[in-house]
Amino acid sequence: MSAQEGSTCLPLDQNGRSGAPGETLADRIRRALEADISSGRLEPGSKLDEQELAEQFGVSRTPVREAFRLLAASHLVELRGRQGAVVRTISAQSLIEMFQVMAELEGLCARLAARRANPAQLGRIEAIHKRLEDVSASGDVDLFYDVNQEFHEAVYEASCNGFLADQTRRLRNQVAAYRRRVTHRPSRIPKTLKEHGEVIAAIRAHDDEAAQRAMRDHVNLLGDDLLDFLAAYG
Repeated sequence: MSAQEGSTCLPLDQNGRSGAPGETLADRIRRALEADISSGRLEPGSKLDEQELAEQFGVSRTPVREAFRLLAASHLVELRGRQGAVVRTISAQSLIEMFQVMAELEGLCARLAARRANPAQLGRIEAIHKRLEDVSASGDVDLFYDVNQEFHEAVYEASCNGFLADQTRRLRNQVAAYRRRVTHRPSRIPKTLKEHGEVIAAIRAHDDEAAQRAMRDHVNLLGDDLLDFLAAYG
């Protein structure tokens, strides 16, 4: 039996869990706000209104405050005393450093996926890539970004390393709003498709070194990608 055929890792949701048993009100609010921050619906610098959120979720202010604390622990928001909670803003230099680390983590996910992915996991990665190709033709950049997140999530799952997937996801969520801005640059979508194709080819061939290199280069901000990022950031 090959390593790919013997892979038995469990599917995870986008928060690294197979479900949410025993989830508290604060956890539910945190997850909803995390999704809004990751998607860009809540942009960096946005103020989070405690009373409005309590009314929106039909709860008291206590679980909202706890959700803010959890988000602050994940470096997604800043707690500013009387000013309340604000979606974290990150400097360009810090973001470049975070992308460098992100590239290494995602590269390792791809490396392990090349060694461990079973046929079903590889098929899911390829199917999501096909959807990305279809979406790219529609010109819907925001939908492309969302499906692109699914592609990377599928690679995390195929790594069969839950801890690595969770750490990669946490960092991705911190830079997600800025990563979305890069997607809107004119050259980014065709480059993404080409680079994803290289990652898939390496995973399909079980070439772990090539998969790691392709994913690392895809995520890292180098050359023109760095210039595009700085333009989008500005």
